[in-house]
Amino acid sequence: MLPAMTKAELAAHLEAARAQHVDDVAAGAGWVALPTALARKYPNAGREWAWRWVFPATRIYRDRVTGQLRRHHLHESVLQRAVKRTVRQTGMAKRAIRTVQELLGHRDVSTTMIYTHVLNCGPAAVRSPADRMFPL
Repeated sequence: MLPAMTKAELAAHLEAARAQHVDDVAAGAGWVALPTALARKYPNAGREWAWRWVFPATRIYRDRVTGQLRRHHLHESVLQRAVKRTVRQTGMAKRAIRTVQELLGHRDVSTTMIYTHVLNCGPAAVRSPADRMFPL
């Protein structure tokens, strides 16, 4: 569930990522690794904005096999450090991220699957707890 309060910031982030992608392509980079069969079928798709990572890495690298200049996604540790720092700054004593299964207290993921199928109300019907805490 993405909190509605983050929509404007996410849109601004995506615009900055798009501008970075345009600059990368203009500099001869901008490639994203695609699955092998897809890369063969659509050889230029790896430079299209649609395939770009939402959170691109800060550095470009050269792929050893293709020679393409690519930008991968941010490493998960970058996000983990940011969440950990934010949790510390807010003074929260509990772990910040859990899976839906853990949040619902289910031992077996199949129980969680039953709940998600039974609810079947679509993503618009579920609000993030952050939206209740910080209404717009």
